[in-house]
Amino acid sequence: MIDRVASWMRAAERVAVLTGAGISAESGVPVFRGDAGLWRQFRPEQLATPDAFNRQPELVWDWYLWRRACIAAVQPNAGHLAIARWQQQRAGVALLTQNVDGLHARAGSAAALELHGNLWRVRCPAGCGFTALDEATDAPRTVLRCACGSWLRPDVVWFGETLDAAAIETAIGIVADADLLMVIGTSAVVYPVAALPQIAREGGARVVEVNVEETPLTGQADAVLRGLAGDVLPALWREP
Repeated sequence: MIDRVASWMRAAERVAVLTGAGISAESGVPVFRGDAGLWRQFRPEQLATPDAFNRQPELVWDWYLWRRACIAAVQPNAGHLAIARWQQQRAGVALLTQNVDGLHARAGSAAALELHGNLWRVRCPAGCGFTALDEATDAPRTVLRCACGSWLRPDVVWFGETLDAAAIETAIGIVADADLLMVIGTSAVVYPVAALPQIAREGGARVVEVNVEETPLTGQADAVLRGLAGDVLPALWREP
């Protein structure tokens, strides 16, 4: 099956790659519902919401600074690096990700479409237009307020918020035009992103799932590669 999917990749003019939490978990990024320290007392749904931020911005920021420190302590894995090499070695490879950790950029990927935002980017919710991208280090952010006086917030999609309409429209266009869609390490249950494989198939693309476990996509995929992304992806594209 590895050889078959590799041949599909070589033949495809446009390859879309969609990644989820599974690929970053291989680097040691704590899963969203991870159990650690202070956060044992809270569910993510209690912290990653606009209401929580409006009530207790300091508490929400404490959690996000803790998450940043956890992510800064890990490195992109072989799966991230393989995707970056695909992009560097050939044209027509588009990367879409549900992850907010920035590991694809650290691996060398360019212009990932970050569907759920970026943990390292902040923006002003008051509408003044301020945004900033922090470096992926374990140094805590010291300025949490905008010059306009509002609290800054992490530029990520929270529970109760909709994904950016322009990002979803772009994602739909990418997968609809693709010859091959690789779906890597995603649970395939979070919509609207979970609808992208069906859109790709309707456009004539082959869909390949790379995952350690079965998902709702498994039965619809043209090929399933069961295993860690860091083991599977490097074998799919070899330098000429």
